[in-house]
Amino acid sequence: MESKNPVFKRQPHGQQAWGGPTPTPEQLQGMYDGPSYAPPAQRAMTIDDVVVRGFITLGTLVVSAAAAWALNLGWGAAMVGVLVGLVLALVISFKQSTNPALILGYSVAYGVAVGVISHMMENIYPGIVIQAVLGTAMAFGGMLTVYSLRIVRVTPKFTKFVVAAALGLMAALLVNWVASFFVQGGLGLREAGPIGYLVSIAAILIGCFFLLLDFDQVEQGVRMGAPAKYSWLMAFGLTMTLVWIYLEILRLLSYFSSSD
Repeated sequence: MESKNPVFKRQPHGQQAWGGPTPTPEQLQGMYDGPSYAPPAQRAMTIDDVVVRGFITLGTLVVSAAAAWALNLGWGAAMVGVLVGLVLALVISFKQSTNPALILGYSVAYGVAVGVISHMMENIYPGIVIQAVLGTAMAFGGMLTVYSLRIVRVTPKFTKFVVAAALGLMAALLVNWVASFFVQGGLGLREAGPIGYLVSIAAILIGCFFLLLDFDQVEQGVRMGAPAKYSWLMAFGLTMTLVWIYLEILRLLSYFSSSD
């Protein structure tokens, strides 16, 4: 017995089919030429994503530093933190990893090192840590203003200059470290004095220039629609630069405190 339903009909041999007009050759060709199914694209990164991940990454570092300070850990813990953090930083940088575990692991490792160093410096020079924190915050705010107002434009030439200056500084510090095994104080690049002052100021300026590169990387990533997961990598870059600036400001302040 044939179904009364005008849409659903029973076909011969018990088969069932949905009724409807037969597609025309043009409709079939249109379906054939149409795009194939593609899964939804990943959500694009936003400034808010970077801000949230930045707070998480930097917050993890601050909590780890506070724990190391409270537990009064020694230089051994600081050295382990530096080595582990350095290895993780190299892995993240060369692989451009967006793995939150690696990035937060870096924050924990370097947080321990920063906490131990800060505690020891505070014991020697009371009040120096808060000064370094305020100096770092001022550097961040100042560079963000400079970048927002386009006072300094991040061009390929500027980027090459900053990277070359950083590599030159690291090479000089490495030579100074090797020389310290043979001569007390090495070449004097990390000692209180005119040369030490200039080196620390240069290191702080390079760190500030790297903040400009970080800001530009975030802006370019948002403009190009980078996947949201890359906000972790952006947050890592900002955190690493802020740690650099903080430690260099801490060192420079210690020079002036020791000469008082």
